[in-house]
Amino acid sequence: MEIPTIDLSMENRTELSKQVVKACEEFGIFKVVNHNVSREVISRIEEEGTEFFAKSNSEKQQAKPFGYGCKNIGTNGDVGELEYLLFPTNPQFISESSKSISNHPNKFSGAINNYIKGAKGVACKILDLVVEGLGVQDKFALSKLIKDVESDSLLRINHYPPSMTTDSEMDPCATGNTNNTIGFGEHSDPQILTIMRFNDVAGLQATTHDGIWFTVPPDPHNFYVIVGDALQVFSNERFTSVRHRVLITDSLKARTSIMYFGAPSLNCLITPLPEMVKPPQNPSRYKPFTWEDYKKAMYSCRLGDSRLDPFKVHND
Repeated sequence: MEIPTIDLSMENRTELSKQVVKACEEFGIFKVVNHNVSREVISRIEEEGTEFFAKSNSEKQQAKPFGYGCKNIGTNGDVGELEYLLFPTNPQFISESSKSISNHPNKFSGAINNYIKGAKGVACKILDLVVEGLGVQDKFALSKLIKDVESDSLLRINHYPPSMTTDSEMDPCATGNTNNTIGFGEHSDPQILTIMRFNDVAGLQATTHDGIWFTVPPDPHNFYVIVGDALQVFSNERFTSVRHRVLITDSLKARTSIMYFGAPSLNCLITPLPEMVKPPQNPSRYKPFTWEDYKKAMYSCRLGDSRLDPFKVHND
């Protein structure tokens, strides 16, 4: 399975937007190159993550109120073989939380904020190309949602220990398991768009629309773009959010992934874009709901549940 690679430096914008829409339609995941986020910005955030996860368990637990987690995914019993940092992209929150996460908080917050700026820029460019390719009149219909100062966007850094880690008594996040352990179970991302980067350790898998799993090859210098649930709704199912998971396949080296989740504000209305609805042939497939409504519904679901089902319109 060859995942599309899209060169964001392409001068023919019409062709570029066509390629982005096609990748969203056919795969729901694709790689972008020439994205203008420097290698220094990428390497700095990975270094900060590596430094934090190398700390003792007691030190990491001090960051628990500020986004540190271990094994638990959500609040409904889902677990994975990982530890992570998860926080809103609000600079003030990052500045405050950095004091409990890093011994050098200014250095940490600088690396995080620079990465967020770069990933957000990539997300906005992709979303502008999407609406252009779909023929949407408002050229910033989607990118303005994540540019909103009240945007609920998140940054997550996942750390998957090697599959043959044996010091589980010292580190409760160590696996001590064999290859192909489920690091993060099957799910779709609820937000509009995910900008993902991971190191040179494989493990990410995604499904085709027919439910066939395929491996996403590592490319530490570039990004993968993943269609989220909200974009599925905005496109009125022209696009489908892609289901993906992580297997721990490397017995010697840890896997690190960094995700920017582009989301709207809590009061943003999630509903198909007007140009995506053409009744009676193509009526709206979703009832209008706010991002806050969707988040509340998510909290009652398991990781692998199809969370959009309660919001669908069943057109006979």
